[in-house]
Amino acid sequence: QVQLVESGGGLVQAGGSLRLSCAASGRTFNNVAMGWFRQAPGKEREFVAAINWSAEWTHYADSVKGRFIFLRDNAKNTEWLQMNSLKPEDTAVYYCAINEGRAGFSVAALTSATSYDYWGQGTQVTVSS
Repeated sequence: QVQLVESGGGLVQAGGSLRLSCAASGRTFNNVAMGWFRQAPGKEREFVAAINWSAEWTHYADSVKGRFIFLRDNAKNTEWLQMNSLKPEDTAVYYCAINEGRAGFSVAALTSATSYDYWGQGTQVTVSS
């Protein structure tokens, strides 16, 4: 059974930083992409960032570009989202997810929540002003 477990969320002041982690277990993964999404109260889940298997390619939502960095270590089945210069509008529950490529690995597929196969339970990030 595949499990994704996020950690690292919390309360931080605007301008601060947090590093989210996501550990995958339950099977061996090959050639999968990873993604981070977030959902604020009363809003739909939105794309934050994606990374391909080799970590040579990353894609970010415009709202976080230049502030967030997506890293992964396939040997450890772990990924991280380094979040810098946090803003109150970054407040949300953050979810990591695995994309096995059923819909390919285009930007359109990797930015769509429906293309992802496995999800973590989420971790709360709250940024105070």
